[in-house]
Amino acid sequence: MSQATVESQAVKRDFYGLFINGETVESESGRTMRTVNPATGEVLAEVAKASTADADRAVAAARDAFENGKWKKYPVGRRAKVLHKIADIMRSRFNEIVELEILDTGKSLSAAQGQVSQAIENFEFYAGAIVGHRGTVNNVPGQFHNYTEKEPLGVCAQIIPWNYPLMMASWKVAPAIAVGCSIVVKPASLTPLTAILLGEICTEAGVPAGVVNIVPGSGSEIGNYLVEHEDVDKVAFTGSTPIGKEIMGSASETLKRVTLELGGKSPNIVFADADLEAAVDGSLFGIFYNTGQSCEARSRLYIHEDIYDEFMAKFVEKTKQLKLGNPLDKGTHIGSIIDQNQLNVIDAYVQSAIEEGAEVITGGKPASVEGFEGGYWYEPTIIGQVTQDMKVVKEEIFGPVVVVSTFKDEKEVIKLANDTEYGLGSSIWSTNDGRIKRVANAIRAGIVMVNCPFSAFPGTPFGGYKQSGFGRELCIETLDLYTETKSILSYYGSRPLNPFGM
Repeated sequence: MSQATVESQAVKRDFYGLFINGETVESESGRTMRTVNPATGEVLAEVAKASTADADRAVAAARDAFENGKWKKYPVGRRAKVLHKIADIMRSRFNEIVELEILDTGKSLSAAQGQVSQAIENFEFYAGAIVGHRGTVNNVPGQFHNYTEKEPLGVCAQIIPWNYPLMMASWKVAPAIAVGCSIVVKPASLTPLTAILLGEICTEAGVPAGVVNIVPGSGSEIGNYLVEHEDVDKVAFTGSTPIGKEIMGSASETLKRVTLELGGKSPNIVFADADLEAAVDGSLFGIFYNTGQSCEARSRLYIHEDIYDEFMAKFVEKTKQLKLGNPLDKGTHIGSIIDQNQLNVIDAYVQSAIEEGAEVITGGKPASVEGFEGGYWYEPTIIGQVTQDMKVVKEEIFGPVVVVSTFKDEKEVIKLANDTEYGLGSSIWSTNDGRIKRVANAIRAGIVMVNCPFSAFPGTPFGGYKQSGFGRELCIETLDLYTETKSILSYYGSRPLNPFGM
C-alpha cells in the first residue's frame, strides 16, 4: 500500500494548538514544530510549540482552577461520572484516535488498538477507584478522636514519552484529575497529537477549564521549566534514566513530589520444563511488540542450555516471519522506528555488538519497506554469543533487538537476571510452581510475568526497582501519589486539657 493511501485515510488536522484553560491557543511566540509520520518520513501536521511564557500561562490556569475552581470540591461520584464520560467519548471516537496514534508514531494497528483500549479502560478504572479512596479512623487514647482525609496534592506537571503517547498520558491524567488535582501535560515533541486531543475530550466531558492543560514543546526547555517551576507541586515523568536523574535533582530545589518510571533491561528466562511453543510466542511478543520501543521490553533472553537449540530454531524461524509493512494493515506485526536518530542509535548498538565479538543471528540492519521507503525501519534482530559486559547486554537499546544467552541452573540465571542497574520487568517460563515462586521472589524487578507476555492491565501496579525509578502507576496506590494525607486529631473529654498543670 502506498504512502498516499495511508495519509488519505487520516482523520486529522493540519494544525494543532496548545490547550490552555479550556481553549485551543497558539504559542505566544508564534513558534510551531512539525510532527512527522515515522512510517513515511513525511510531515503529518504543524503543532504550536510552547514557550516558557506559555508554560506560565498553563501553570497559572491550573493553579487558579485548583485554588478557586470547583473541580476538587466536586463529590467523588460526580468526578467519577466525568471520567466515565471521557471514556465514553474516547470509545465513540475509537477508530479516529487509533488512526491518529498510528500516524504519529508508526506503530502497528494491533498495537495502537490495544493501547487506545487500555487508555479508555484506565479512565473507567480510576472512575471506580476514586469512589473507594478514603482516609482512615485510627486508634488513639480515650477522649481523643483521630481521622485522616485524602486531599488533592495541587498542580501536577506530567511529562509523557513518545513510545506510548496516549496510553501513558492516561496513566497520569486519569488518577490526577480523579482525586481533584489540576495538571499541565508536556507530551513528547515527536508525538503530541493524541495528548492534545485528550485535553479537548476532557473538557468536552465536563472537566472545568484550567484543570487539564496540554503544552507540547521541547523537553529541555518546557519540561525542565515545569520541573523547576515554583508553582508546580508534583512531577510525574516517564522516560530515560539519565533524564529522570536530572529531573529528580531539579525537583529537589523546591521539594516537589516526584514519580519516575524509567528505563529497563528486562530478563526473559526460559527453563527446560517450559511450554516451548508458549515461551517462543511470548518471547517474540516480549521484545518485538511496539517495535521493541518499550521500557519493559524483555531484551535479555536467557535459555536453559538443555533446550537452547530447539528453542532457538523455533524463535529464529518465527522472528523471520514477522511482517514489517503498512502500520494500518491488520497483517503487520512490526511498525516503524520513531525517527532517524533512534534508528541510528539502534544500529550503533548492533554494530558495537559485532565489534565486541557477538553474532547477529538474524536481522541486524535497517530495513526497506515497499511503499514506505522514506520511513524509519529496522529488522527484528537476534544477537547471540554475548557476554554480560557487552553494551548490548548492559544498556537499554529501545528497539527490536534481543540478546540471547544460556544458563545451567536457577542460581546462575538469577545472578544473570539481577546483573543490571535496572529493575523494571522480567519474565519466567516454567511449569514448576516451586521454581516459579523461588525465582520470582529472587528477581529484583517491579514486574514479574509468569508464563505470560503481558506486563500490565488497569489495576496492576507498574513501576521498577533500582534505576528503573520509583512510584507505581496504573493501580489504586497511584491515587496516593496525587494526594496529601491530612490527620485531624480532636479532644472531646468532659474536662478541658491542661498539659502544663497551671
